[in-house]
Amino acid sequence: MLHPIDWLVVVLYFAFIVFVGYRTGRGNKGIEDFFLARRSMPWYAIGLSVMATQASAITLVGTTGQGYVDGMRFIQVYLGMPLAIVILCVTLVPFFYRAKVFTAYEFLEKRFDGKTRSLTSFLFLMGRGLADAVVIYAPSVILAIVFGIDEKVIIIAIGLGATIYTTLGGMRAVMWVEMWQMLIIFLGILFCLGSVIVGLPDGVSLTDAIQIAGATGRAETMDFNLDPTVTYTFWTGICGGIFLMLSYFGTDQSQVQRYLTARSLKESRLALLFSALVKIPMQFVILLTGALLFVFYQFEKPPVVFNPVALERLAQARDVSQLEADYDEAFEIRKEAAQNFADALGGTREDEMRRSFLQADAVFSGVRSEVLGLIRESEPGFSDTNYVFPTFVLTKLPVGIVGLILVAIFAAAMSTVESELTSLSTATVVDFYQRYVRREAEDSHFLAVSRVATLFWGGFATFCALYMGRLGSAIEAVNRIGSNFYGPILGVFVLAIGARRANGHGAFAGVLLGIVAVQLTARYSEISYLYYNLVGTVVSVVLGYIISLVFASPERSV
Repeated sequence: MLHPIDWLVVVLYFAFIVFVGYRTGRGNKGIEDFFLARRSMPWYAIGLSVMATQASAITLVGTTGQGYVDGMRFIQVYLGMPLAIVILCVTLVPFFYRAKVFTAYEFLEKRFDGKTRSLTSFLFLMGRGLADAVVIYAPSVILAIVFGIDEKVIIIAIGLGATIYTTLGGMRAVMWVEMWQMLIIFLGILFCLGSVIVGLPDGVSLTDAIQIAGATGRAETMDFNLDPTVTYTFWTGICGGIFLMLSYFGTDQSQVQRYLTARSLKESRLALLFSALVKIPMQFVILLTGALLFVFYQFEKPPVVFNPVALERLAQARDVSQLEADYDEAFEIRKEAAQNFADALGGTREDEMRRSFLQADAVFSGVRSEVLGLIRESEPGFSDTNYVFPTFVLTKLPVGIVGLILVAIFAAAMSTVESELTSLSTATVVDFYQRYVRREAEDSHFLAVSRVATLFWGGFATFCALYMGRLGSAIEAVNRIGSNFYGPILGVFVLAIGARRANGHGAFAGVLLGIVAVQLTARYSEISYLYYNLVGTVVSVVLGYIISLVFASPERSV
């Protein structure tokens, strides 16, 4: 149960967010107010809002768990981000801003035709709607443990709560709230890292901890392996990651909509550059926290399985007492080996103690893997990666800090859900309702339809979130979903700004063929999902351009 002080921290957060949202969200009269804050936002608010959209609860829960299980290698996914942002600031950002569009896909009709716009917008709606389900699911992991109630109840509460707030507030309220939420997230991240470091035993310094993590490969940030089937490598991050970032920041409405709210093109660019500058250090700190958690649990016994409900179900189904005894024994041996290794660092016995530690860690991991294997017999695909960080927060952090971390998780969850619901609603209303159902109406009518669309997508994402627990690591789940659509969508934008002879027939066919190529690649190859973005982009551009030449039509330009 939470301490009253932790409850007070959570209540004060919600009171503050409601106050800021109410003050900044009043006065919405039309869809330019509701969706674009009447293009009046300053660069620093946009930059923090862009980051808040990315920094979902997955960032705290899923990425920390990823760091615990796999180490720092995940940071390589973001290596292409700075270059991608610079490219976008020179290319797509000025096109979008000067075209005065509401959605990225509206630009495609100006350049190509209506069918290309509708197809890409539809793909965005499907991909982002499913990804929104993941970001609703992720915080339910920790909150279900905190409140001791069914995970599905938490999912419904978060989904509906964020939906109602977004429906009432509109973009201006969402973005100012996100700015404050991002500052809270920064504070929470720093407290998490500090708490793990302080929790290390006496005599084990931060440098020692990094070396212990490094002995198991968890401190490695760069892997120059050329094997395309390995997900987290330097080459995957550069070749696949840059296309993921170009697609996400350049064609995903949840990001594009942020910098369309800027007061000027200069502020749009400044906001994106600020986001790129801060994103990689933030991810580094979160992954480092996860890697150091691995070291922390060398000296503090972790649970056999971080998901207590799954362990309880297993214990009810079969006798695991011998496995638990083996686990306790293996932990004590590993703890002693870890301490000996820490004491030997820099000395003549360092290599000998490293080998002993790795051997003990392998035995310990083997026992744990055996327990996980038994759970997977009845729950295929089971993973407790997302439960690592919540377990640490609830069992090891002091009163008050627990409340702060919960507030950071709430802030992360709310900011991302709000942002994505706003973008989903915008694409639905502008790209479909206004385009095909009713072109002319009073501002009040479109405002009402926008709120209905927000409610619909909130319900859709919440329903899908009920099944997201089967996806393993939540941070990977979001990127996998996006990688199925991002490449082909990026390809059509490359054709739009880089191929004067490209036309609507080629662009439309290029997107479809890019999707087919991605699905075939996923089915018949073992390459990392990050390369799907590269495959989809290249196929869409090459085949789209060829088809444009075959079915030539008069050029259209913006």
